[in-house]
Amino acid sequence: MERVAIIGASMTKFGQRDAWIRELLAQAGQECLEDAGVSPDALDHLYVSNMASGEFEGQTGVPNALAHDLAAMPAYTARIDQTSSSGGAGVYHAWQSIASGASEMTMLVGGEKMTHKTTAEATDVIASITHPAEYKHGVTLPSFAGLTARLYLDTYDAPRESLAKVAVKNHKNGVDNPHAQFQKEVDLDTVMESPIVADPLRLYDFCPITDGSAALMFCPESVAREYTDNYAVISGIGGATDTHVVHERSDPTTMGGVVKSSEIAYEMADLGPDDIEVAELHDMFTILEFLQAEGVGFFDEGEAWKAVEEGVTERDGELPINTSGGLKSKGHPLGASGVAQVYEVYKQVLGEAGPRQVDANVGLATNVGGFGNCVSTTILEGN
Repeated sequence: MERVAIIGASMTKFGQRDAWIRELLAQAGQECLEDAGVSPDALDHLYVSNMASGEFEGQTGVPNALAHDLAAMPAYTARIDQTSSSGGAGVYHAWQSIASGASEMTMLVGGEKMTHKTTAEATDVIASITHPAEYKHGVTLPSFAGLTARLYLDTYDAPRESLAKVAVKNHKNGVDNPHAQFQKEVDLDTVMESPIVADPLRLYDFCPITDGSAALMFCPESVAREYTDNYAVISGIGGATDTHVVHERSDPTTMGGVVKSSEIAYEMADLGPDDIEVAELHDMFTILEFLQAEGVGFFDEGEAWKAVEEGVTERDGELPINTSGGLKSKGHPLGASGVAQVYEVYKQVLGEAGPRQVDANVGLATNVGGFGNCVSTTILEGN
């Protein structure tokens, strides 16, 4: 099987945008076509990662509309919805379309428009991810995060400040990301004194509601060489599903989907955790950076908090995590987040991340749906 390459990428400004979903998708798609130097009529497949355009905007059929807006007919189109891991699932589908030989040029565009809804309305849409029995009893993703954070801190004797340091680190990284929703640093006291949302987690332990879009261009490596000398290859990719009902897991601090998806990706790439030089993890809540860093094998169970305390995951540390600012600072437009994670890793392994640049040729991105219900992990290498 020929290796799958990424030859172009784009990301729009994340935050509160006046544009609607069709405009956001078209902006990222057009910029990606230009970055890759690909004509829209060269696209065989066009995928859109989007969780809830119908619920948020009453807009369905967004892939077909995007093909029209970009003049990409007659490309095959499809919408990829895997809740908040729709972006990562889109990467998997786009990779699959090339790896299978069904397409020689596939573009993936991820996007979500959310900020026009009230916080309560947006939260209700997002809460539909949960199992109906949990939703009926008012259990939300923030409550899962709070309960799991308390269990983790108590089990591993981790200080509350270690979670706050994740927020401080990621906000600091976001300062140098021109696409990030929040481009300002926060100090430890600000995080620790912010309002409690789900004890022990406070306001600054949570990512914001966000509008935005991002796009990636995929093709076989042999085709990539016709367009550019500077591309990345997907050397490993994996997806997995965990229990829908969180309390059915034997240990809520272990995200089985993260563990399994990363194992599949490592095996395909013939690499291991020690080979990863930069990573983007789905820090919808600060506790998730710990759980995923352990799940993908960077640290032993209960050890991720120590790595944060020791500066291992800082941009100038041994293993930089969330150089983009993560969802925490960059923002979390549901369908775009997983695409934007791979965008950051792509820029890093090509040496095009500007002031965020670290020394890396191999990177990993893990995108999580719900509270670990569905997960995609992608490994990229510079050519």
